[in-house]
Amino acid sequence: MASVSLRSLDGTVVRSIELDQATFGVKPNVPVMHQVVTAQLAAARRGTQSTKTRAEVSGGGAKPFKQKGTGRARQGSTRAPHWSGGGVALGPKPRSYKQKTPKKMIQLALRSALSDRASEGKVAVVESWSFSGPKTKDAVAALTALELEGKVLVVVSADDDNAYRSFRNLPDVQLILRGELNAYDVLCNDWVVFTEGNLPGGATVSAGTATTTEPTATTEATPVADDTADTADTDATADSEEAGE
Repeated sequence: MASVSLRSLDGTVVRSIELDQATFGVKPNVPVMHQVVTAQLAAARRGTQSTKTRAEVSGGGAKPFKQKGTGRARQGSTRAPHWSGGGVALGPKPRSYKQKTPKKMIQLALRSALSDRASEGKVAVVESWSFSGPKTKDAVAALTALELEGKVLVVVSADDDNAYRSFRNLPDVQLILRGELNAYDVLCNDWVVFTEGNLPGGATVSAGTATTTEPTATTEATPVADDTADTADTDATADSEEAGE
């Protein structure tokens, strides 16, 4: 199970936590990621390109010249595709490029992308984005303290307004809501940063940082109860011997 350090905004390590094995510990499925990313990019296309056919180009209603006697090939319209200014043969028309992708495939692609970043040590977790106000300067200082370089994907919650307004002007930072997290955006960035509250699958305290538990009162009281029982048995034996005499 992969572990990561939970840090504060100043870069101080608070404790070590274990990432969810089902989310960050699966074997990346490259073909599924490729298919899901391709479908996502295809769905982003507007599909508004259009060309005119020979029926849509204005003009060309009259026959250019007579059928016979010119020595030329017969022609019926100057708007045919092989004429200059004519229509386009087999040209693009408005259409939708969306592909139907199963939900389980989309989820597997996201888990594969997160697992790939976790295996490279490119997943960071902070306690919270506790900015006092929307300041880009504070966001830059936080990224520097966390030692995050390159393109960074910051996952925020709906109520992290100060964090959103602090990070949005940075060119190498992409902001995304927890519910909008997808494989394409994860793969397009070098780092993925979560808060402890929106970490997928939750987080558990690492075994190395777990505190030892002191013996309970019940465990200590057990020998005392045995001694009391032995004393009672001894007293009962002595009373029986006196009664026999």
